[in-house]
Amino acid sequence: MTAISPNPSSVNIPAFCEGIQYFSESLPGFETYGKSPVIAEGKTAIADPTDPSAAYQTLLYADALRYLILQMTASKASGHPGGFASQAEAYAALVMLGYKNIITEVGHHAPGFYAAMFLDRSLEDMGIETVQQLRDRFRERHGLLGHLSGQIPGLLAPAGPLGQGQHFAMSAALLHRNILFPFTIGDGGFGEPYVMSSFGHFHTAYPDVTNFLPILVWNGYSQEHHSMVSTQTNERMMAYWHAHGFQEVVLIDAKDFDDQGQPGNYVDSTLFSLEQRIEFVRAVLVGVYEAARSALNGKLTALIIKQLKGAGVHARGAKSHNLYAQHTLDNPDIVAALKARALTPAAWELVRTNCDRAAGGPASKTVVTESILSLPDLGPLPLEEYPIGDDPKVATTAMGRLVGKVGQTDPAYLVTNADGNEASGIANINQALKINHPTEDALYNQKPGGQVYEPLSEDACAGLAAGLALMGSRTLWCSYESFAINGLPIWQTVTQAMAELRRPTPSTITLFTAGALEQGRNGWTHQRPEIEAYFAAMMRNGNVFPLFPTDANSIQVCYEWALSTKNKGIVITASKSPLPIHTTFEQTRQALQDGAIILQESKSTESENVKRVVFAVVGDMILNPVLEAASHLEAEGLSVRVVSVVSPRRLYRPSDVAWDTCAEPDAQFLSDKGFEALFGGDALLGVTGGASLMLEPVMLRSNARRDTFAWKRGETTANPGELMAFNGITAEALAKRALELVH
Repeated sequence: MTAISPNPSSVNIPAFCEGIQYFSESLPGFETYGKSPVIAEGKTAIADPTDPSAAYQTLLYADALRYLILQMTASKASGHPGGFASQAEAYAALVMLGYKNIITEVGHHAPGFYAAMFLDRSLEDMGIETVQQLRDRFRERHGLLGHLSGQIPGLLAPAGPLGQGQHFAMSAALLHRNILFPFTIGDGGFGEPYVMSSFGHFHTAYPDVTNFLPILVWNGYSQEHHSMVSTQTNERMMAYWHAHGFQEVVLIDAKDFDDQGQPGNYVDSTLFSLEQRIEFVRAVLVGVYEAARSALNGKLTALIIKQLKGAGVHARGAKSHNLYAQHTLDNPDIVAALKARALTPAAWELVRTNCDRAAGGPASKTVVTESILSLPDLGPLPLEEYPIGDDPKVATTAMGRLVGKVGQTDPAYLVTNADGNEASGIANINQALKINHPTEDALYNQKPGGQVYEPLSEDACAGLAAGLALMGSRTLWCSYESFAINGLPIWQTVTQAMAELRRPTPSTITLFTAGALEQGRNGWTHQRPEIEAYFAAMMRNGNVFPLFPTDANSIQVCYEWALSTKNKGIVITASKSPLPIHTTFEQTRQALQDGAIILQESKSTESENVKRVVFAVVGDMILNPVLEAASHLEAEGLSVRVVSVVSPRRLYRPSDVAWDTCAEPDAQFLSDKGFEALFGGDALLGVTGGASLMLEPVMLRSNARRDTFAWKRGETTANPGELMAFNGITAEALAKRALELVH
């Protein structure tokens, strides 16, 4: 194959090829196998996976992907070509067979996915119509980010943190039973926690949902070294998948087709003779065809493609993983690889035509996430308002009753919980919706088809709940605050994707119960409120809203509001212990607008000598010592205001938060005048039973003398009061510090 440079000046070069530096003068086999597109006009896939012409044109597509990856990444001397290059034939086969709802967990495969979206015209929706524009907007703001996000046309899910892709694929499969959702797993990320266990629990709960297809990209290398699974034999690798419940495992090994004597167990198919390249691609087509048919016909199926990392690009093995500063378009290795992968103008046109026709059109017009999922109208929720001063009520139980109603109205609604709803004061959710379990048992409220998903894995809980919300469905992830951090990475990924998403989707909602203060006798392992610091930091993203309902009335209104929102991450943290009723529904509705509500205030006095102390309180149980301290201070002649902070994000200034960068912007912030009305005084004490960072918006804006009382660390104690005292949060300590500040 020969290439010429600079580009030939010819009217036959398609307009989209502007920016391609090297074209081949001719391609062996093109006259035989490339006469016309194998996806015929009006069709959505190739007719016969064994057809040599189909294999040849799939081969051209794979090489076109490799070429564009290098042209794009080298234009910025940045990016990751090697991983995607090793499975280009598998991706190309999926598309040629009519499957475009393709997901990945591997953020480093982003350039390959962008190349695919370019070839099928999806990127035209964001103004990328030529290869030059593809190059220009790679790794640029409002362009093609280094890792997949929620804003790229045609791509179903974000990618970056490893071990997460299966959640998106399983969520999509659950919502769309007749569509195949292939997703790629890198063999470097294959060692991440929870990948196989999440398959296992999902398949046990949903044995009929098999229309997702994990594709292991087994290329022998991780980012900077051999992958840990590189030593496995084909037989052991297949046995591993079978041992985890996969009924069908299809493995295509490039080594079986090598006619060049390449050393090692991992080889590069682009070095084969043309005849063997065609045979290899035909085997991939047949393997993908069989795997897809198996998955769509009720068998848990996996596909493995084994080919050397970096096949067909500038380097091989881990050295192909990413580009360095020297890898510009003038770098000899880059130039040589581009010339080796160069196609003729006619071949580019052929590839573009097949990609455009596959699956019925561009992914940006056909994949499931390009339209809004239809959901049933919930109607008014059956809120029950308790009188202020009523007997103590469990807030989580009050919310659980509403959750049951939502699930009974919306059959697709799902609640996930790793630690058990009964232990969180929300047994009523299990009673109303039932735990999804193959063993029917009325004592434990479990039966097949239930709407409560309870694996003992926070990753699996957060993954399915957040994944379903991203795909357009309503969900609730429940957890103990102390354990939820194990599921936070994927929830954080999804909330960021929602901030960038090109369509509205239900917010991803959580309920975290049994905060650190309630876990007295369990010791520090169960007393870990640091997750609140994560959420506090995430508030500045613009679409993350931690909510701290004051009581059982407040939590109902918080959940009602959360259900009405789009593209937000909403964290409701509440106690599972019976606590007093302090607020009305209307007060919480006001607090959801203003961020906080005055809970208690001393009678006004005209004396200028009376000092005012303000308590800004985050949480419910923590109110007990604060209200006691308020009484002590009033006895000392001070004026005291107790403010319950319900939605701290509202208390930031607009300039503190990236709200205007969000796809569904929320510009509601408390004004300076409103802030002064709530928090103005001579001394301000911020009090929380969790991380102090949640009080940041209050402390940033207050001009009073101020201090913070917050969590320090856990210890084994007999009761919440003793645990608060261990952390220095007592009525006496609060009153003492307030007096020091005002005097």
